[in-house]
Amino acid sequence: MRPIRPMLAAASMAAVLALTATACGPSEDNAGDKPSAPASLPTDGGITIPDDIKDRLKEHGIDLDKWRNGEWKNWDREKWLREATDYINPIIEGLWDPDRMRDAEKPPEQPVDNDISGDEAVTDPTPAAVEAQPVKAPYRTNAPAAGKVFFDGPQGSMVCSATVVQDPANPGKSNMVWTAGHCVHAGKKGGWYRNIAFVPSYNDTARPTAQLEGAPKEEIAPHGVWWGDWAQTSDQWINQGAPTGGQGAPYDFAVIHVTPEKGGSGKSLEETVGSALPVDFNAPAAPEIDSMSATGYPAAPPFDGQRMFQCGDKPGRLSVTADQPTMYRIGCTMTGGSSGGGWVAKGQDGKPALVSNTSIGPVSAGWLAGPRLGPEAKGIYDAVSKKFAGR
Repeated sequence: MRPIRPMLAAASMAAVLALTATACGPSEDNAGDKPSAPASLPTDGGITIPDDIKDRLKEHGIDLDKWRNGEWKNWDREKWLREATDYINPIIEGLWDPDRMRDAEKPPEQPVDNDISGDEAVTDPTPAAVEAQPVKAPYRTNAPAAGKVFFDGPQGSMVCSATVVQDPANPGKSNMVWTAGHCVHAGKKGGWYRNIAFVPSYNDTARPTAQLEGAPKEEIAPHGVWWGDWAQTSDQWINQGAPTGGQGAPYDFAVIHVTPEKGGSGKSLEETVGSALPVDFNAPAAPEIDSMSATGYPAAPPFDGQRMFQCGDKPGRLSVTADQPTMYRIGCTMTGGSSGGGWVAKGQDGKPALVSNTSIGPVSAGWLAGPRLGPEAKGIYDAVSKKFAGR
């Protein structure tokens, strides 16, 4: 299994859902091949970097001014920050323009074999494939909390999917986004991805790819570009996560706190998009849930990452290893690039709530699996909320 990971923009690519992170991937134009930032860069990037993090960056030989001017393309092992407290993401204004967003269409791979052998007591039969259906445009009306995550890795620009979620410390004014851990951090053999940004309702009018070149930015990013000023994922993902075999998948979740690239109107992300989902950390076991829906921007063939799709199915159970939590699994034909997209079911109050996110799927792209959110996920969620309480 592999995470349905970030996708690289490549003209041809086998479906990367073989228990691979279904979400992200690099673009076919390598990050180091052309200038990615405008000539004039902001001096502070809109982010206040704590002194302790500045000191750690200095220890790694990282100069923030040089970083914004292209040093971020240096993926030397010593400069790839990986510890939970090392996250840094200075804004590079204009980096994610419509062309660069359109070209970033490959998810980080995390393949998994189609035949998953786990604890048979908690692994149900492989579900029948459910054909992914296009979400009706405009997305900001029909799926306002959903969007696309863009980021850079050693192989180029990549993509995932994500969902705006409520912030208990800032009710009605959340700047929190839920996605997969493999969409922000490469796991045990890597570190934090760079230039992480969220675009709610990407390609809002569902233009086909052929019509995207020259399309108004207001249609491509109707609510603007929101940079991740903080991200947090599980220690299990950082220490166990891998691009193949489904390693770390039961803990493959993350929360990104975002800020508008250009300061915005002073409104929060939730106020801007008009929606944020509650997160249910006590969702029932799979047999007790009648239906669950997954939303995302699949980018591996036969999809191209430019439009939003959705699958609905009754979930089953999947155990990657007997000693780790059982995951939810549904039939779905979405491919890589959909990773991190929200899974929604009725909460305890009967209203829609986020209960999981796309993590892994088979190369054959017939099903998806997502972690069941428990204490570890709630701890991350609460920590990010507390970190930005009142801000």
